[in-house]
Amino acid sequence: MPNSVALAADDRWTAPGGVLAELCAAARERVAALRPRAAELERAAAGRPLPPSFAGALRRDVVSVVAEIKRSSPSKGAIAPGLDAGDQAVAYARGGAAALSVLTEPTRFDGSIGDLDVAGTAVAGAVPLLRKDFVVDRLQLVEARAHGASAVLLIARALAPATLRELARDAVALGLDVLAEVRDERELDAALDAGAPVIGVNNRNLETLAIDLATGERLVPLIPADRVAVFESGVLGPQEVARAAAVGADAVLVGSSVSAAADPAAAVAALTRVARRARGRP
Repeated sequence: MPNSVALAADDRWTAPGGVLAELCAAARERVAALRPRAAELERAAAGRPLPPSFAGALRRDVVSVVAEIKRSSPSKGAIAPGLDAGDQAVAYARGGAAALSVLTEPTRFDGSIGDLDVAGTAVAGAVPLLRKDFVVDRLQLVEARAHGASAVLLIARALAPATLRELARDAVALGLDVLAEVRDERELDAALDAGAPVIGVNNRNLETLAIDLATGERLVPLIPADRVAVFESGVLGPQEVARAAAVGADAVLVGSSVSAAADPAAAVAALTRVARRARGRP
């Protein structure tokens, strides 16, 4: 259960620093520029049919793969500058990806909301789409729904607990699943308190960009069995998927290695054969 003492006051939460702070500030600027289109986006979101379930797609006998469309990143720089979102989406689906993560952040990841449209059209609803961005405002949720997303990323480190809860409620009301991303026990409590059906443990510290797979190995076993647990970052091949499976992860989120692969379908397929193990926490 969430730690009610830890969540009692948002004044124990401090705003992020480092790279994450820069990305959140850029996101707020994009939200301000998007405000004049708010009514248009609300109408578009209301007119979309319900998307396929992101959380449901990740419940398999094997560890599911969420394959990410990713051209660049703050940690690696250029990864796949010429990547076509539609072609990549089709290749990932052919390789057996359970879902696609589409990076729409433009300043450091070279993504766009248009990539969500292109990827969705290419797979024609065959696999759900996660909008991966630095969400700080409800309007970004509306925009995600209007462009065909099944789910959105909410980063616990970037949001005060009350804001995380509010955005998670707004997402559900819009018909979106939430992947709440955490890196420590207090953030996990906040994500559980927000009701997120999918909890991702990011092995990368978004403030320093350092990766430590021990983060996921420590936190994934603490995620209740009724939530989907995703092991994120640092997954290069089947050996990391096996490490995720060993601690009870339902899925892995893989970006750089499959985005840069000469044969992305084969790269994804190589990750899809690891049996899932149950977690023990009720």
